[in-house]
Amino acid sequence: MGEAVTTSATRTDAVRNIAVSVRRVSMAYPAVLAVDDVSFELAKGSFLTILGPSGSGKTTLLQMIAGFQAPTSGEIVIAGQPVQSVPAYQRSIGMVFQRLALFPHLTVAENVAFPLRMRRFDARTIPGRVERYLDLVRLPGLGNRRIQQLSGGQQQRVAIARALVFEPDLLLLDEPLASLDRKLREEMQLEFRRIQRELSVTTINVTHDQREALIMSDEIIVMDRGRIQQMDRPQRTYRQPANRFVAGFIGLTAFLPVEVRSVREGVARLRIGGAELQGTVAGDDTLLPGGAAEAALRAEQVRVATTGAGLRNLDTVLEGRVEDVIFEGERIVYEVLVDGFNEHRVRAFDHDPALHAEYPIGAHVFVGWNVRDLLVFPA
Repeated sequence: MGEAVTTSATRTDAVRNIAVSVRRVSMAYPAVLAVDDVSFELAKGSFLTILGPSGSGKTTLLQMIAGFQAPTSGEIVIAGQPVQSVPAYQRSIGMVFQRLALFPHLTVAENVAFPLRMRRFDARTIPGRVERYLDLVRLPGLGNRRIQQLSGGQQQRVAIARALVFEPDLLLLDEPLASLDRKLREEMQLEFRRIQRELSVTTINVTHDQREALIMSDEIIVMDRGRIQQMDRPQRTYRQPANRFVAGFIGLTAFLPVEVRSVREGVARLRIGGAELQGTVAGDDTLLPGGAAEAALRAEQVRVATTGAGLRNLDTVLEGRVEDVIFEGERIVYEVLVDGFNEHRVRAFDHDPALHAEYPIGAHVFVGWNVRDLLVFPA
């Protein structure tokens, strides 16, 4: 077979499929570099979540895309057009905020119609369009209600309809679910995803909620200290974290300080206290024999049993003692002090506690996992 040839038509098609391009964007304040040389591209119709702790730069990045702040350096391109000189109100962007900013003196229908009137849509088409989008967010027949007459979830749906009714090129979500209780938040996560898929609207969501990012997204950007730590599909971000920060930020992870004994074909032999382990070298990191490293072990990868024979199919099996038991309803979290680990602990989940006897604090147990599940990062 011959080598693939990239033609100008191929390049043009690729460019046309890009909804947002962020090119080496930074935002510097007098005392802090909030966003530091960030670049990424987002395909049309995709759902991207920017995930990170407070102060990671995620909200500042979203505000620059929206046009509320101008980058110190770099370029943002939306729908093929650089937008540095385009004010926020002229960008084809719908937004849903944590504070929904609905107008209490207007009805539901008037709230949804507001961006259409501002953009001078034909007045004859507005009622039909509003009705269509209220149906989309499952609020049929509620157009004449006042905002105060709606539940929190219904108000969220009105805000979504208002953001989408003028068919923007891009939908931006600035932690719109943060103020909701857990049950309603989980329902609205699925609702956002349904609507996004139905309309194929390109969406960027900002949150610090790991579960929300994993459930809703086609891709996730994990940010810390103004920089992108990883951009990947949710499954890869979770299962193959690019570095220690990502491994620690997503999921319930125990970090074990280890000494590297040897490395061969991506597998590292390790020592912690009086125990020897094997783990998988994470990403492209280089580990040196005799050097210090950290081994990351997620709670869902650890199995617990009363005998070692119950874990015979796992690569690593060690003895330990239950130090804590945390009941979370749908699961129990066990904290286990492993023999020879110099007081370091691992955590394990029991996702079906109704069918299993609970291990009490102080119980002697065996814990096990596979080599692929112990990820090793440089210290």
